[in-house]
Amino acid sequence: MDHPPHARPLRWAAAAAVAVLLFAALAALLAGHDWAPYGFEQDAGTWSAAHRPSAARAAAVVITSLGSGPVPYLLALAAGAVAVRSLPAPRPARRAAPLLLAPVVWLIAGQLVRSGLMQVFARPRPPQADWATGATGFSFPSGHSFTSAVCAGLLALAVARARPAAAKGAAAGAVLVAAAVGLSRVYLGVHWPLDVLGGWLLAAGWLALATVALPRVSPDRPS
Repeated sequence: MDHPPHARPLRWAAAAAVAVLLFAALAALLAGHDWAPYGFEQDAGTWSAAHRPSAARAAAVVITSLGSGPVPYLLALAAGAVAVRSLPAPRPARRAAPLLLAPVVWLIAGQLVRSGLMQVFARPRPPQADWATGATGFSFPSGHSFTSAVCAGLLALAVARARPAAAKGAAAGAVLVAAAVGLSRVYLGVHWPLDVLGGWLLAAGWLALATVALPRVSPDRPS
């Protein structure tokens, strides 16, 4: 059954609150463990280091690149372009410009939040001897996991609003991208598994907030 339009922001706000609470609980769990890796995290790192043939490592490096550099911002810009194209012609610049740039601005804001949290938590990364790619900064939450999930999610949201029939496919694609990038970080030895989970939870909350904070992205709402 469809929910009335006025109930949608409340549902998304509730989803954001749940994701943030789960993220906070995970952070508290790690803090109570002195930010050290749990046994299963160490096991995952050991297994990854022992199962890295050159072809698999090369593929993982390509996949992990989707979570950094220009790619996430291009995907966020694509989300804005989808929203703009869904507007009926003629498309006034005063409405098209905010629609185009809102996902990019939201991604940048999320990066600032995520980076600030990383500095506060300061969880050490896995031993550098196990790294199969470069990495900088602290470990929790995973920046690549957060970034890939947010940019893919923003694009999926834009597609779902422009073409509701494509919503499930867009959501599945976003989940696949986020999962692949997050798992690649563990496989390449630069993050612990709970770092990735933290990145996903923070991204889920940030995406849910986007549906409330950026209502103009939806083409069926007045500007």
